[in-house]
Amino acid sequence: MDERAPHSPLPPRPAEAHALAVARDLPGERILCTTHGRAQAGRTLAAERPTADVTVWFLDLFQHDLTRDEIARGDMLASSASGSARLVCAADMPTGPYDLVVLPTASGGEAELTRDLLQQAIVQLRLGGRLVVSTDNPRDRWLHEQLTATGETVRVRPGESTVTYLIEKTREPAKIRDFSCEVVFRDRGRLLKGLTRPGVFSHRRIDPGARHLLNAVDVAPDTRVLDIGCGPGSVGLGMAARDPTVHVHAFDSAARAVECARWGATTNGLPNLEVALEAHGSVPEPGTYDLALANPPYYADFRIAALFVESARRGLAPGGTLLVVTKQPSWYLEQLPAEWDSVAREEVKHYHVIEAVRRDGAAEITWGSGRSQPWAPEDEAME
Repeated sequence: MDERAPHSPLPPRPAEAHALAVARDLPGERILCTTHGRAQAGRTLAAERPTADVTVWFLDLFQHDLTRDEIARGDMLASSASGSARLVCAADMPTGPYDLVVLPTASGGEAELTRDLLQQAIVQLRLGGRLVVSTDNPRDRWLHEQLTATGETVRVRPGESTVTYLIEKTREPAKIRDFSCEVVFRDRGRLLKGLTRPGVFSHRRIDPGARHLLNAVDVAPDTRVLDIGCGPGSVGLGMAARDPTVHVHAFDSAARAVECARWGATTNGLPNLEVALEAHGSVPEPGTYDLALANPPYYADFRIAALFVESARRGLAPGGTLLVVTKQPSWYLEQLPAEWDSVAREEVKHYHVIEAVRRDGAAEITWGSGRSQPWAPEDEAME
């Protein structure tokens, strides 16, 4: 539980704090910032420059909404009439040109995403504009090499636990790289095209967990399916392609994932697949779906998995079935029996497909293999 005083804003993470310290000394009236926290750099710059146009760009709607809600609760910047930052969640950087871009990064982040963001930042800067990039690795070499490759002069601002780089744009990039990737996969005899981008789960490939989830279930005509946390949309594409009467509602909090899934629906001619940007598990017509499919991430101590399960519970009709693919089944097998019926597990090539039925009914959903083994508490102890 958060024990800070009411309305006390979160402090910025070290890399963002260092980037902010450098950016404060630079001119600029049109500013774009990214964040790994609650937009502290962008909000501070907006408050200190009340005439500036400051945008904070998010790739994930959940993080965007947390920031929005913190501001709404009345922290020190929200209560000030001196200036405010505009919060935007989108798949790509809002169009410039910008005088200043502030881009904190994490040393453990996805390398291709960082390259993509650096390229977008440089493209959107005006000539003479400045890019401030920071990392939480004070011995960084990789990020410095990426910036040096732009051909611009890189100035270094070292810190105790971070390092920040500053470049001034003097020329337009000679070449713009496309970091997206089209992938082709087969489901039940049909070839389907998907699109992935940096920052989207399982970039440049179809995740094996998604493949196991597709293989695990058959759907009848007129089935209503939820694809929770759809990523690039592989599972939803497969479900929608099996029968035009099957209706699939896919959603994700990542703007790029939604963009990729919508591309897949259009490219494969699947009007029965609709995709929504959604961070809180809301679905149209809750309580009417027959099947919910999910491939939750493993981080965040299963908090995201719990959100996925709750979203399925709200979306499914009584007797509807939840199928989850995971490499870590224990949490599901411990938690689901309290609110779900007929909890079962099937292991396939180091993955586990967990089945559970929404209480107050039964559903005729079968494993693709035709096998379903009920789970008992002693099963886990026998492994």
